[in-house]
Amino acid sequence: MRTLGLVVVAALLAGLAFGACRAAQQYVEVKPLSDVVRVQVGDVRTGEPTQLPLITWGGDMATILANGNAAVTKPGSMFGKRGLKFQLVRMDDFKKQVELFMSGQMPYLRGTMAMINMAAEVLSGDPRTRPVIVYQMTWSAGGDCLVVKQGIKTVRDLKGKTIALQAYGPHVDYLGKALKDAGLSMKDVRIRWTGDLTGTKSTPSEALHENDVDAAFVIIPDGLMLTSNGTVGTGAEGSVRGATILMSTKTASRIIADVYAVRSDYFNANRDKVRDFVHCLLMAEQELGKLFKNKEKRLNEFKQMISASAEILLDSPQATGDAESLYRDCEYVGFAGNVKFFGDPNWPRNFANLTSDIQSTLVSINILARPVALEQAKWEYDKLRAGLAGIDSVQAPKFKSEEVARVVEKKRAMGTLKEGELFSFEIYFKPNQNTFSADMYTDEFNKVVELASTYGGAVIIVEGHSDPMGYLHKKKGAAPEIVLKQIIQAAKNLSLTRSTRVRDSIMEYARSKGVNLDPTQFTVVGHGLGQPKTGICGGEPCPPKTQEQWLSNMRVVFRIIQVEAEESVFRPLE
Repeated sequence: MRTLGLVVVAALLAGLAFGACRAAQQYVEVKPLSDVVRVQVGDVRTGEPTQLPLITWGGDMATILANGNAAVTKPGSMFGKRGLKFQLVRMDDFKKQVELFMSGQMPYLRGTMAMINMAAEVLSGDPRTRPVIVYQMTWSAGGDCLVVKQGIKTVRDLKGKTIALQAYGPHVDYLGKALKDAGLSMKDVRIRWTGDLTGTKSTPSEALHENDVDAAFVIIPDGLMLTSNGTVGTGAEGSVRGATILMSTKTASRIIADVYAVRSDYFNANRDKVRDFVHCLLMAEQELGKLFKNKEKRLNEFKQMISASAEILLDSPQATGDAESLYRDCEYVGFAGNVKFFGDPNWPRNFANLTSDIQSTLVSINILARPVALEQAKWEYDKLRAGLAGIDSVQAPKFKSEEVARVVEKKRAMGTLKEGELFSFEIYFKPNQNTFSADMYTDEFNKVVELASTYGGAVIIVEGHSDPMGYLHKKKGAAPEIVLKQIIQAAKNLSLTRSTRVRDSIMEYARSKGVNLDPTQFTVVGHGLGQPKTGICGGEPCPPKTQEQWLSNMRVVFRIIQVEAEESVFRPLE
């Protein structure tokens, strides 16, 4: 459950009216933060404790644990043993964080990569406040979602639609990335910006009740409410009739990255202290995972941790169930994830690529005037290994292959493979082609690797198709029925072989680039002659009339589908 409630009130941003509003619904105008934030840059405040911002997110539970399950660092805690002393301050108002960061009252900045990038221009105006990203905490893995109204079945269907989105919030890059992967851009949609994310009248979930708003990016509790607990909205109890969740970060699991940044002047003067801070967080991540895994055996410790997290993040030590939900909505990346994010140049979702994607989106909607260089700490990670266990272990497969195959076959038999589709695209091959080298399909292979890396919770179906011309010639020549059946089966076998070889070639290509894709994420289907590009005429494949139509039938379709409703497909959390 993400509640990054950046309050951008009318006193700071001029409200824009977009037709008739439901109740007190207000929309705001988005400007660069450099036009909104007016704070004089000051030197970092000396003295302890150092203010350390948190936001209401499961990833921040590790920070609380490292602090000794207290707002002020306890002696003997992970931070305390390193001589660090913090005052934890929950601050979901990112603009306020930026102001305190610039004034010197708070040397750390806590947000998503998109939020840090939104502030990059104003923060880089003074060399003292240039942000240095020092640590990736988590990926959102279920806490954020896109809710759509009837008629929107894929991301491509958003073209020309009106989407509600929180201004300066955590979903701006989510929308930008999804549109890009569907072959669209921010110019292809209309955006209504809301001041808050949840809990007020000026939110995307409230906006979705408007007749002329087609979709909204919201946190998962709001998404469940809008869709009658994740099904189809009935119109009752806060839901919107016909609304469904098109996609959540359980599927798009490598889009929203939560990070910590520090001021450049503070980093340069306190590099060892900041490194100790990062190491403590890595240790705390590991310990937090153990507490959740063994909470029955370590019940007292678990209760102390979950109660403290509930109090600090949710204002009530009794809100332990909600705190546990916060934890489940995120995926800690740990040591290996930080190394990969900051140091692997081949990984599609690394720091540099995310920064480029995010800033491209922000420039297109005028939140950034121009791209701004964003710095990272460039840690020597061998010095951060101490005390961490299992950091070199191989990642377990994410899907149950047999269950994925069962679900896909059921969809194929019912003709519903397109249901749940997020994106799809095709590659074509030549007559009698049986090999698919990276030299021939570099762009297509790169696209598959990118999509597989970004949408780690989606299944990628590789569908092979065969051209029906040979079959049609035989049928016209009155070939025996047994011969026609043999041709149909041979075509199906050939299409399955081709889809398998394409999948294997992509896996090999990814490995050659140092990217390890999860093979359980992929499944292959051979359609044979059953779904020619030229269509079906009277129960038989339509004969191609041109060479272009003939070649169009020789193809492999990549279909990226979400399978969140099929819980048995995913492996249980360890």
